[in-house]
Amino acid sequence: MPRQPQAQLVATTANSMRLHIIARGKIGRSPEAELVDRYVKRIAWPFKLTELPDVGGTIPAPLTPSRDVLLDERGKQMSSEEFAALLGKWRDEGVRETRFLIGAADGHGEAGRAKADLLIAFGAMTWPHMLARAMAAEQLWRATSILAGHPYHRSG
Repeated sequence: MPRQPQAQLVATTANSMRLHIIARGKIGRSPEAELVDRYVKRIAWPFKLTELPDVGGTIPAPLTPSRDVLLDERGKQMSSEEFAALLGKWRDEGVRETRFLIGAADGHGEAGRAKADLLIAFGAMTWPHMLARAMAAEQLWRATSILAGHPYHRSG
């Protein structure tokens, strides 16, 4: 596949919405942090990672318009194709930032769930919140790859 000129890559990226993982807890130097880094480096869209303390701290103000997605055990389970389609839809509607909020070990409170635009779950099992960060980064990479038409993902 021919490589795009640098100016064209910048223009394409500039038209994409920012993907922002906002996670409770410091991941530090760990195998989970290495996984997060591995997938974040592959995401072609604008990306930001914000770490907050387990309790307290201020969630940064979003670019507007934005969507807040909480990773929550009560959330909707989506296929990778459905997730990619949703991100593509929001991008095409002019959403400037989609924020993925990962709670501390005890998850999110009712107020946070009520305010969210979407709750999603990575299946019915419980996952460690530090591993959920790596899983979110991988799914964002996968979704942006699907939207870009890359052959990485195989459906069916």
